[in-house]
Amino acid sequence: MLTYEELTPPERELWNAFPEGRPVDLWAGTADADRADDRADDRADGGARWGPERTVRAAVVAALLLGANTEGSGGAVPAVRLSGARITGQLYLAGAQIDHLLSLDGCWLEREVDLFGASTAVVAMRGCRIPGLMAGSARIQGRLDLQRSLLDGGPLSRLRGRVTSLQLNHAHVHGEVLLNGTHIDAPGGLAVAAGGLVAEGGVFCRNGFTAHGEVRLLGARLSGGLFLQGAHLANAGGNSLTADMMTTTTLDCSQGFTALGAMSLRGARVTDLVTFDGATLDAVDTVVCARMQAEDLTFTPTTPPAGAVDLRGAHVTTLRDGEHSWPRNVRLDGLVYGSLHAESGRRPDDVRRRLAWIRRNPGYVPQVYEQLARWYRQIGHDDHARRVLVAKQRHRRRTLHPGGRAWSRLLDVTVGYGYRPWKAGLWLAALTLLGTIVFGTHTPAPVKPGEGGPFHAVVYTVDLLVPIGGLGQRNAWYWTDGTCRWLANALVAAGWVLTTAVVSGVTRTLNRA
Repeated sequence: MLTYEELTPPERELWNAFPEGRPVDLWAGTADADRADDRADDRADGGARWGPERTVRAAVVAALLLGANTEGSGGAVPAVRLSGARITGQLYLAGAQIDHLLSLDGCWLEREVDLFGASTAVVAMRGCRIPGLMAGSARIQGRLDLQRSLLDGGPLSRLRGRVTSLQLNHAHVHGEVLLNGTHIDAPGGLAVAAGGLVAEGGVFCRNGFTAHGEVRLLGARLSGGLFLQGAHLANAGGNSLTADMMTTTTLDCSQGFTALGAMSLRGARVTDLVTFDGATLDAVDTVVCARMQAEDLTFTPTTPPAGAVDLRGAHVTTLRDGEHSWPRNVRLDGLVYGSLHAESGRRPDDVRRRLAWIRRNPGYVPQVYEQLARWYRQIGHDDHARRVLVAKQRHRRRTLHPGGRAWSRLLDVTVGYGYRPWKAGLWLAALTLLGTIVFGTHTPAPVKPGEGGPFHAVVYTVDLLVPIGGLGQRNAWYWTDGTCRWLANALVAAGWVLTTAVVSGVTRTLNRA
């Protein structure tokens, strides 16, 4: 138990100010206005050199937060408000019930802060140097404010053998988690371990937030959103952000956001916006959004990502992209979208660009073509839908054996796989003209001399090409000339092929109607 007599002068100042919640400022030259302005951006990097006049033991801070010296506070609200201090020892409050505000500004902490399992009010450590913060399973009634601080992973900040600078696993923060301008260093480890975190006010990592190491938010529930505008995440060779199964309203990775390392959003549910507008993405697997659900996905990075983008099984109501948004490899198998929108000045229904987009999917996947064709039909572009389905069959052709490829190519040339039956009409017209010219310059022999009508080259050619019914010419004449006989047999075969293709095309059209 601490006694007042053993407290140092700065500790006594804090002790006396606590009952009334008065701030204690240990910065040198606090009367200098310019110096006060400088302190706003100071990260207390040089705090290890501060002398005893600015040193407070962590045990004193802990004792006050746990209820020491609250007698005689009158109507005031006790609080620890400390600025510019060198805090020695470990601030150990694991499992504690803390009813008072903790506010540290520009302080240098010698060891990690342990709030594991604690229940506390607002925790604010702004512009501080902190070896690590362990707040797993903690319950914070207000906000957690670490803005402009430096967390660099001290020797005790380990989770399963990995350096972890900020531990918030299964913590519940009723307000916001504020990390704007914060620098977190855990190279090769976990910059932020926040699996199962509940943050009702959202998580804000803007204005120069930097994380060296993985930011892990597995299964987190962020009711107020996750905001990473202008943030820099770096974990080369691993995941820069892992937010699998996360539930949130907004994921904003825009305005200069940079990720050097993969981003994993498998199974994430975002009820509003996911945006990568103006982002820079660099990894082997750049963004993994497999099975993600989002209302609005905007994918318009500054340049195409260095690695693959995985959208397999994702469900998106609106997908917005740009002409140069996508990398060479985009995995689209199972992606379902309600509408497509292009960046300003581009036509969202540009079928050529959309086909180039889905061809970036590795291998032949029928669903990606069916999905695109379905969208074109929904917006009334049936001609574009047919073009997509023809492209699907052409892609499929590359997967067939030689005989299948030959038959597929024939269907493509003759009737466009049934999606362009008018091609059959052109072929019929061309073959009719050919037969009329050839047969019109030769004379066939009658099957039954003296019976039947005269020979008509046009009628005879049409009779050969139409396999159903008859016009009385095909069976009334035969050829002694080898060339005409060969052409007649070829026209009969072509007629069967073209008629079958036309019937197939008409059937497809009626079924779609």
